[in-house]
Amino acid sequence: MSEQKPDPDFLSDFVAKACKAGADAADAIMIDSVSSSASWRMGRNEGVERAESGDLGLRVLIGHGQAIVSSNDLQTTALNELIERTVTMARNAPEDPHCGLPESDQLTQEVIDLDLADSEMPSSATLLELAALAEDAARAVDGVTNTEGAGSNAGKSAITLANSAGFAGGYLATNFGISASVIAGSDTQMERDYEYCSAHHFSDLEPASDIGQRAGERAVRRLNPRKAKSQQVPVVFDPRLSGGFPRLLAGLISGAAIARGTSVLKDKMDKQLFAIGVDIIDDPLRERGLSSRPFDGEGVPGELRKIVENGVLTTWLLDTRSARQLKLRSTGHAVRGTSTPPSPGPTNLYMSPGEISRDDLIGNINSGFYVTEMMGMSFNSLTGDYSRGASGFWIENGELAHPVNEMTVAGNIEDMFLKLTPADDLTFRYGVNAPTLRVDGMTVAGV
Repeated sequence: MSEQKPDPDFLSDFVAKACKAGADAADAIMIDSVSSSASWRMGRNEGVERAESGDLGLRVLIGHGQAIVSSNDLQTTALNELIERTVTMARNAPEDPHCGLPESDQLTQEVIDLDLADSEMPSSATLLELAALAEDAARAVDGVTNTEGAGSNAGKSAITLANSAGFAGGYLATNFGISASVIAGSDTQMERDYEYCSAHHFSDLEPASDIGQRAGERAVRRLNPRKAKSQQVPVVFDPRLSGGFPRLLAGLISGAAIARGTSVLKDKMDKQLFAIGVDIIDDPLRERGLSSRPFDGEGVPGELRKIVENGVLTTWLLDTRSARQLKLRSTGHAVRGTSTPPSPGPTNLYMSPGEISRDDLIGNINSGFYVTEMMGMSFNSLTGDYSRGASGFWIENGELAHPVNEMTVAGNIEDMFLKLTPADDLTFRYGVNAPTLRVDGMTVAGV
């Protein structure tokens, strides 16, 4: 893989050129990436791929109008044309009184090292070996009859941002992953399941054979599912899925949704949303965190924030635009690509663990539903009404009794938040994490 480095000076000069061409203010983001991947299926190499990309996005502000144009042609002539086109578009853009750059006193003063980049990159041969190990382990599980394949990947990105308010900075991030998806059973009695892991550092990946084995065991365990009757029961969400609750919360407390009045939580600041003892934390500065970053999409530093503290909502997630709409300050949650304007979004969001074990969380449930997979979603952000297709295992007398599928779980998100109980098994495996979660009194629809 080629060596990549952020180039803040280049972007600073580019932004300065945009201002000389007529922009009142401007910012630019550049993402330079290279990646390799390998696939293995049924004991055979299905391919090794490599991709490289370099994209630059320019945002120009003239008065209260803004325009954004991106390009992957970084030649001088093309970039000059990009500036000219973006300035022309901004002059003719409709006015938005809230758009603009952050104030200079809000900008990151020092780009701290969060240990997001590995110094070593695996070869294509190594990636292929990892994919083979994962699939071999999955196929070795008794009951596995077919696979959708296993894969591994490695990538490196250089992210650079500069604006005319005085910020210029960048950072490197590497990403590695291993996955396997397998099928158990035969004919009309087949079930599929998967497993994956990802990390910024190659050494933080779980062993490929463990990934494959878990995928195989999960697929086999799902064989011969039954149907369950429609009823109200406790529903327990596996950690693979439980992160969906803080993720839903993040969408509902996005400054954009609050400013538009399209969130059921728009009047819930400083109100009890969850049970006492529940904390939900956003930490962009966690070392090696999958969603960590030293600054947001506008150059504003992030900080650890208890979004929910002891069950009480404490803040919105704000970028500069939504903060101005609400007459607040940005919380450093701007997210952007090269061709889109900033918008609020979470970083390393997680729910703190509870004080009860997973086994005890399930142990007093006489009849309930343990969810391991969900599909589709009907969610009304205005009312909080929530419904999703689900499969997993029926709980009887405090134990997982047998697999069930073709189910639907439903409730109202505010009621679900209040009735939610976290277990003590939090692990940081995804960008958004939560422990095993129990929600009492949900409606389960089956036969």
